[in-house]
Amino acid sequence: ALKRMLPRNQGRIIQVGSDVAYRGIPLQTAYSGAKHAIQGFTESLRTELIHDNSRVKISMVQLPGCNTPQFNWCKSNLPYFPQPVPPIYDPDVVADAVTYLADHYRRQLYVSWMSVIVIQANKFFPAFGDWYLAKTGVESQMTNKPTSPNRPDNLYHPADEERDYGARGAFSDRAYSRSFQVWLDTHPGIVALLGAGLMSVVGFALFRRKQ
Repeated sequence: ALKRMLPRNQGRIIQVGSDVAYRGIPLQTAYSGAKHAIQGFTESLRTELIHDNSRVKISMVQLPGCNTPQFNWCKSNLPYFPQPVPPIYDPDVVADAVTYLADHYRRQLYVSWMSVIVIQANKFFPAFGDWYLAKTGVESQMTNKPTSPNRPDNLYHPADEERDYGARGAFSDRAYSRSFQVWLDTHPGIVALLGAGLMSVVGFALFRRKQ
């Protein structure tokens, strides 16, 4: 991508990250490690582009658990059917966030309020995160449905070679079709006005109280 973008001095690169880029979770060692790597790669590349005064921009969208077919066909040795860590969001929400970043530069965009909490809390309470995930992180990634030994997996070959599984997984009845966090991230002007209005109301109330 950079080979084509740099000579034109324009372009947008959007990396798909996850809250596990900041906070590794059990059963996801390879996935967490890969997302950590993408985060470090993106930050390094961004500083190089800024150093070169390039107009090529690179963003990262941090995903929560998503209702995709990934959990239908991932290789799993778990006794029960795997699931994304709740809250779960439909892929449409992620697509909207990525589309927004293509036209509006943000360094990062969080798809879920839970991602914001997890990422920020881990900066201050990482040991608590270790303990909490050790207690809840394994069970939260499994349903109560036993895993079928004959279900397809895509570890060594495509699981959808003869069948199109579509964009959604098996959790549509539990998945959110909208994200308030995405709305906040994509309407910074309105959020700033609401914040200024709230501060004005609080300031006026304190002023009246002192009188």
